[in-house]
Formats: sequence, structure tokens, C-alpha cells
Amino acid sequence: MKDTQIKILVVEDDPEQRQLICNILKASEFLVDDADCVEQAILKTKTSEFDVIFSDWKLGELSGIELLQYVRKHCAYDVGFIIATAYGTINHAVEALQKGADDYLPKPFKRQELLLTIDKALKAKTLRGENKNLSDQLSEQKQLVGLVGKTPKMQAVYQRIDKVSSTNATVLILGESGTGKELAARALHDSSARKNEKFIAINCGAIAESIAEAELFGAEKGAYTGAIATKIGRFEAANNGTIFLDEIGELTPSLQAHLLRFLQEGTITRLGSNDELKLNVRVIAATHRDLDKEVQRGNFREDLFYRLNVVPIFMPPLRERQQDIPLLADHFIQTHAKQHHCELPKLTADHYRQLLEYHWPGNVRELSNRIERFVLLSDDSELTASATSVQTGPTDTPDFTLPNKAFSWDNFERYCLSEALKMHQGNRTKAAKYLKMSYKAFLYRLEKFQITTD
Repeated sequence: MKDTQIKILVVEDDPEQRQLICNILKASEFLVDDADCVEQAILKTKTSEFDVIFSDWKLGELSGIELLQYVRKHCAYDVGFIIATAYGTINHAVEALQKGADDYLPKPFKRQELLLTIDKALKAKTLRGENKNLSDQLSEQKQLVGLVGKTPKMQAVYQRIDKVSSTNATVLILGESGTGKELAARALHDSSARKNEKFIAINCGAIAESIAEAELFGAEKGAYTGAIATKIGRFEAANNGTIFLDEIGELTPSLQAHLLRFLQEGTITRLGSNDELKLNVRVIAATHRDLDKEVQRGNFREDLFYRLNVVPIFMPPLRERQQDIPLLADHFIQTHAKQHHCELPKLTADHYRQLLEYHWPGNVRELSNRIERFVLLSDDSELTASATSVQTGPTDTPDFTLPNKAFSWDNFERYCLSEALKMHQGNRTKAAKYLKMSYKAFLYRLEKFQITTD
């Protein structure tokens, strides 16, 4: 049984369409009112409060966009807003999202699609209400660190940041490469009482194993060959501040034990010393790996996993927050134009359409890189071309003929990754170089296909 207090205003100038939509919503136990033009809809918003407005794009001489702009500017209460667009008019959809619509629905649509869109708008409205104070508090920090987005999934991220930023709780940030895990960590630090202290970021997969302990926890003079002076480790340098351990899943078993002791006792011991140092450091960790599975495989300590996973924050991939793509694109245009002292280029409706249609395997980082190239070169192809189509010179692709029959790309990619590992005796660094992939991208694909080096 639906909440009978949920009120929806349907704005449609076609009487048959308006009646059909109203009947569907009434059958789903919503309270429904209707209007046949923008002017009538505005009058109704002044006398009643609605949870959702469902409006057609074209309404006589005016449009649903003009109604949306009025509602967002003048309504004293928050309301979910959906624009119905004609089939294939992606330009209208992009404009609606940029102007503040919660979603758009292409015509013709089915009953279930309508109800799902209404549900999505209601959830967005609820999250906005819960996070209004949070948005005000974090608006400056979000601009400083580059966190941009208004989708429900990003609002959930902001909500978590707000709830735990003022505490000393250990946070584990999860998500694919390029989703902004370090930006979230910096937002946590910048909105905490430690914001005037150091924020030290470490890529755990980039530290050579032979010097990792000294690098993280310090070393006394003479502790190892070449140690001609006492070395202050990263944890000690971050005292009273925050340390961010990126790619935590790459830590060796020995370093996992050292980190566990710090999380339990708040102390470290420099290499070559017997004295414990008490430190006040907040730990934020991040990984693209499924640490739960790594624990099951014996690659990661279970006790350390539970110590790190006090408060998890999941950074959604860009393909799951498509509504944010126009906002992010505009943000990066401004940022990179200012950074490189370039003229501010304009994104056309066709640009937005292509950005929305692309699947963004590299997530926000890839979008930022594409926009930066576009700003620097003023070349449309740099903005929207497929990543695999951009060639800077002769390729070294091996001879390979696609079979006549269809085949599984995932199986083929899994095979190539496995063979590269076998060729290099399980050495992931060498295998990644052989495939001309970044180490992080290679690790992500191994995790995606659950390929181990055993």
C-alpha cells in the first residue's frame, strides 16, 4: 500500500495522454492532480505542495523546461521533477538534466517505466531533503577537491562524509579506478577538525617492497645499508593529520601486520628501534579490489580488513551516475581552461549526446582527461572519439583475424591476461608492461575476471 500523501502533478496538453498517465498513477495509489499548460501548473504549485511534477516537454507556446526553471527558482518546497521527451530528442534530455530535472522519460513509455521514473524522482527528493545541510557545509570543500555530482548515489557519498568527517573513525573507500576515491578522502580530511594538519597520500602498490617498512614507519640511523640518518616515516610525518593508503590491497603480509598494530594500539616502531612512538593519525584506506574475497583467498588479513572497514564509502562508477556527466563536463571545462590559461570552449548538444552515450571505462578520471585534451587542442575528436580509435603512430597489434562466428570478448580478454601472466611467471608488473597497460588498470582487470597468480 503506497503512502497516500504522495502527490503528483501531471502537466500534459494532450487530453488523452494526460488522462492515461493520471489513470496509471491513480491505480498505483498516488494522489494525482493535472494541468494542461505551464500557466495552470504554476498556479497549482502556489496553492498545493507536490512531491513530484511529471511534465511534457512541449506545452503550447511554452515548455516543460520553463516550468522546471520556475519551480526550481520560486517554489519554497523541494519537488521531484521529470521531463517527458519525444523519442530520440537527447538534446532535450541533456538540457533538462542541466536545468535541474531529476530524470527524463522518452516517449512512448510503458507503465512500469513511468512508475520507476516516479520512484527515482521521489528518492532523489528524499536524499536532497536529508542532505541539504550537508550540501551547504561541503559546497566549498567539494569545489576544492573536485567532487561534483547531484545524483542519489553521490548524495549518499556526501551524507557519509558529513556523518564521519568530524570523527576519528577509520574509513575504507571502495570503487573502480578513476571514480575519485582520493578526492573523497581529501573531502573527509578538509571537512574534519584536522583540516589544517597534513594530508599524506600513499600508493601502496607503488612502494618498493625492500624500502616499504622504512618508508611508512621510519628507520633509525644504521638500521640498513645506506641509512646514514634517522628517517621519519609517512605515518610519523602525518601525526595529528590524516594518512590516505591508496590500493591497500597491495600491502605485503609484513606491512599488513604493522598497520594492524597501529590501528589497534596507535603506535609505531621505527625499523632498527625498540621504542614505540604514540601517534595521532587518522587512517583512510582505498581499494578497487574486493577485500572480502582477498581475505577468503588468504591474500589479506581478516583482522586488518575488519579494522579498516569500520565505515565503508562506495564511489559509484560514472556509468551508474550518468546524470552527472554534463555537470562534470562543465566543471572540467572551467577547471582546465583556468589551469592552462586557455579560452573557454563551448560544449554543443552533440558533444553532450556523445558524452552520455560513451561507457567511460576509466570513469571520472577519463572524462577529465578527455576534457583537458579538448580544452588544449580545441579538437572535437579528442573529446568524443573512442579511446581505442586515437592513434599517435604505428601500432604493434599482433596479426589476428576475427572469426566469422561470434565469440565472447570477455573470454578472449581473460585468456590474454592469463597468458601474459604465465609468460612472465606471475609477475604482474612485467605482465602489465607487456600488455602496455597501467599497473592499476591491469590489477583491475585481474580482479574483474578473478584471475590469480597461483
